[in-house]
Amino acid sequence: MIPRYTRKEMADIFEPENRFKIWLEIETLACEKMAEIGTIPASVPKTLRDKGGFDVARIDEIEKEVKHDVIAFLTSVAEHIGEDSRYVHQGMTSSDVVDTAFAVQLTQAGDLLLRDLDQLLAALKKRILEHKETLCIGRSHGIHAEPTTFGLKLAGHYAAFKRAKERLQRAREEVAVCTISGAVGTYATINPQVEDYVAKRLGLKAETVATQVIPRDRHATFFCTLGVIASSIENLAVEIRHLQRTEVREAEEFFSEGQKGSSAMPHKRNPILSENLTGLARLVRSSVTPALENVALWHERDISHSSVERNIGPDACVTLDFALHRLTGLIDKLLVYPDTMKDNLEKMGGLVFSQKTLLALTQAGLSREDAYKIVQRNAMKVWESKGKKTLKDFLLQDEEVTAHLDKGAIESIFTYESYTRHVDAIINRALH
Repeated sequence: MIPRYTRKEMADIFEPENRFKIWLEIETLACEKMAEIGTIPASVPKTLRDKGGFDVARIDEIEKEVKHDVIAFLTSVAEHIGEDSRYVHQGMTSSDVVDTAFAVQLTQAGDLLLRDLDQLLAALKKRILEHKETLCIGRSHGIHAEPTTFGLKLAGHYAAFKRAKERLQRAREEVAVCTISGAVGTYATINPQVEDYVAKRLGLKAETVATQVIPRDRHATFFCTLGVIASSIENLAVEIRHLQRTEVREAEEFFSEGQKGSSAMPHKRNPILSENLTGLARLVRSSVTPALENVALWHERDISHSSVERNIGPDACVTLDFALHRLTGLIDKLLVYPDTMKDNLEKMGGLVFSQKTLLALTQAGLSREDAYKIVQRNAMKVWESKGKKTLKDFLLQDEEVTAHLDKGAIESIFTYESYTRHVDAIINRALH
């Protein structure tokens, strides 16, 4: 997590100030319920609300001596509220505070990421509608396949991010759990009503069986979801990088006034944002394996997961937040070149109509095998002519073809209408 790839709102969620603020709220809420059921004096939660506080630098100072962050935090709080501090954290264990707070942080981060996805979806929708009929070549294996539209190309990515939003909503819900159940999770020293109260006030639900920690399959699901979103980001970024290649140049990242692409070559306009997104996606995905490995803990609890989550929690969320925001800006300002798309579409001399020719011949009575041989034979001639003659030229000269298709039938093959007639329906299916 470095400033270059960090947006403040997300980073603030994982700052010590916010973490300790959540810890204090958890302790205060727990005291409120304990006071209500008569476990501790009624003055304690009031004291916490009126005087409760902490000092981050002081917590760091205490932790150097005690080697325990929750104890250091509780000591700092005690310095603010005095004698009532002996009732704070009563019957609780450190994981009650740490795990519940981490759940709050991840739900806060999840909400920001969901907002990021909404903004990206809005940007994509705008460009989809703008270019739903902009013809371009579809490619398989990087080679010209058949015509499509640029709007439809983007609609596929829109659908992926729509699925990403649905997955993240489920993952956020799954990780939004609370545990206030004491050592090894038996409630031996704390009433389960306290957990229910804290969970409800924090917008969480109580963990089914907490042992001493919240089971890490929940967190693994969350980070796996972030990893899948990152892969969808890279998928779109790679598409843009390919489309910006000089030999293709169907779309291009916006190049601002005063921007420079190379220290050596003044002419350069490089897809730096898309390349950056590819790298950031790798970073987010790097959190997935450690999150999966965190699921296997010793018995009721160990802390092998702790150091991992202190890193991947902020790093994955901050990086994905930045990447989604960057991709939204890229799509919003993306330069699209329909004329180049049309030129590229027609570059291969009508080879893109080979399937339509195949189907026309089968409908005229030829077997599929014979029709395929005839079309492929003529298509290879187009490849070998290096663009000097078109597929239509060779078909009109082929007696086996003209024996089954007249000139008008051949001419009708080489039109684009059939490739766009269902575009509206597909895009509507994606957008709604």
